[in-house]
This record gives sequence, C-alpha cells and structure tokens, in this order.
Amino acid sequence: MSAPKRKRRETFGSLRKLPSGRYQATYVGPDGVRHNAPSTFTTMTDARAFLRSVQDRIALSTWQSPADETAARQRDGLTFAAYAETWLGTRFNSKGEPLRATTMQEYRRLLAAPLAPFAQRPLSAVTRAEVEAWRASLLATGRRTQTASAYGLLKSIYASALENELITATPCTIKGGATTVTGRKVAPPTDDELDVIVASITPRFRALVLVAAWGGLRYGEATELRRKDVHVKRRAGEVVSIALSVERAVVHITGQGFKVGPPKSDSGVRVVELPSFVFADVLAHLEEHTGRFGESLLFPGADGASHLMQSSFTRYWYPARKAAGREDMPFHALRHFAGTRYAATGATLRDTMARLGHSSTGAAMRYQHETGRSSELVAKMVRRVAD
Repeated sequence: MSAPKRKRRETFGSLRKLPSGRYQATYVGPDGVRHNAPSTFTTMTDARAFLRSVQDRIALSTWQSPADETAARQRDGLTFAAYAETWLGTRFNSKGEPLRATTMQEYRRLLAAPLAPFAQRPLSAVTRAEVEAWRASLLATGRRTQTASAYGLLKSIYASALENELITATPCTIKGGATTVTGRKVAPPTDDELDVIVASITPRFRALVLVAAWGGLRYGEATELRRKDVHVKRRAGEVVSIALSVERAVVHITGQGFKVGPPKSDSGVRVVELPSFVFADVLAHLEEHTGRFGESLLFPGADGASHLMQSSFTRYWYPARKAAGREDMPFHALRHFAGTRYAATGATLRDTMARLGHSSTGAAMRYQHETGRSSELVAKMVRRVAD
C-alpha cells in the first residue's frame, strides 16, 4: 500500500490524496477551526469545487460550521408534534410543581384536535399566514373560547421554541389572539329559582345544591368533602355553627379515573361557614346519606363509597333546573349566586375572595352580579344624606 500523498496547497484550503485514491478537502473556517469536507471526492476537480463553494459562502456571510449545519438540519426535521411533546414534559407551575392532571389533559386535547393541522409540520416551517388562516377557520365554527385556548397554547409553545433558539421568529403574532369574549354570561338563579331547584331535586343532592349556592364551593371541592371536613359546633345542645374545611378537590380524567389534589389555587384552601338556615339540611344529609367514618365522602356516588361523577349528578340537576325555568343554568352558576349574595351582605371584595377561594380580584368580580336592589340602595343613600 502506497503512503498518502502530501497535502496540496490551494489558494483556499488544502487537498490530499488518500490511499484509496479519493481526495480529502480541508479548510480553516472563520471560527479559526480546521474543518474537513463532509465526504471525500472522486476527483481533484470535485474537491476544489467544494472549497470554492465554502469560500463563496464565507464571502457572502452565509457560512455555517459543520456542527451548526447539523443542528440546522435537525431543527428543520423537528415536527411541531415532537417539540410539543417535549414542551409538555418540561412544564411546571409557579411553585415548581408538574402541571395539574386537568391542565395536562386539556393541553393534550387541544394538541389532538384544534392544533392537529400543525402536528406533522416542521416546527420552523409554520408561517404567520398559516397561523392566521388556521385561526380564522376555527373562529368560523363559532368556537371562540376553544380557538382562544388553542392559540394561547400554540403561542406558548412557539415562545419556548424561540427562547431555545429552535426558530428565528414566532409565527404567533396576532394581538389578543389568546383572549375571547363570547357574549355569554353566567346568570345566577334568583332566590325563588333556587328554592324551586332545592325543592325539586332528589333529597340525596339537596345539601349539595345548598352548599354550592350558599358556601360557594366548586363542584370538585364539594364532591371531595368528607365527614371529617364538616365541623359542627353545639352549645347547650343547639347547633351554633357548621363550617366546611376545603383542603382538596377531585377531578375526573378520561382514561385515568378520579384524581384528588389541592384546590385550584393556594387561595382555594379555606374554611367556609354556612348560614344557619341550611343547618337542618346538612345535618339530615350527614345522618341519611353519609358514611360514619371520618373518610366517608359527604356526597358519594350511588355506591356510597366512590366519588360522584358529574354526569351522574346532572341526571338529577337538569330536571330540577328545568322546573325552575332555568334550563340554561350550569351548576357553576350556584357559585356565582354565592359570590353575589355574600357581597350583598356588605362583604368587602377581599372577604368575598377569601370565601370563594379566589386568588385575584378580577376573578372575584366575575362572581358578583346585579341584585335588583337598586331602589332599596338608593333609598338608603337618601336616608344617609338626610341624616
């Protein structure tokens, strides 16, 4: 075997003939590092052509190191779906904890449905025009809330990709694209409508409606309450107070079942005192529908031991709200009722936030509605001026 020939000096770079008869080209790049051509060449002419192309790229400031070129090819081959999966695995809340199961479920739902058109697209290939057209098509379906949620997730994923230098610019530039105004407002029941609902619903769920309406508990908070969370105080044999310790909430995740965790926010951990006029119903419920152990669920499912599926509860909720003439009303409207009635007693905004477990004043304000007491309140203002 003959020895390799000496390197041949060129005006740029150098060449040498290998024992195999092929030619190897090398050069020193703008980074000061000597680089080899990615492959060898059959002829010296081909090797020199490669060196000329490198020299031209350097002159045009378009040269990239081989490592950067490899990274660019990897980025170009990275699909939106692949990066989104990586992104999900690195998400944590403000306390450094993994995302809640419900949040993760919602993100995966959005990725699988409204964001599906981007799934197999290269992450770096999606354009602003493409995003704008996609959003317009979703809005045309009338699903404005879902569109805003999906766009918000898309924007967050691309913001991370930009921060990690996987793309040079984000295609998500629609101002206000992640917010929406549906025009639909949750109207709480009137006192009379609530009375009809309480009278119409099966006795097993009467206390659940009252706890939601007068205590302001979320469905998941109420259905995770246990006997140990109900604190009854008596004086001389008479019940003087009933308070509920809200420390947990339950959600149902498709394919995973019920998951118990903390309430929606840190502010959700609270003690809620109930008004005296619901004492009798709550005590009757404890006696007739709740197990005797501290861990017994206050509002269990039909078997008396498992959590109450919301779909099971709605079989009784729908007829009751229909009897009240409020077929439009979700169960969550009872929480709006609680916020409005508590504020009407003179409670401050901070008081209402503490009772309902809100972490922001904006959220608390959404749960306060006009009560129809304008004349009464104006009359009070007049009396105060007269005094």
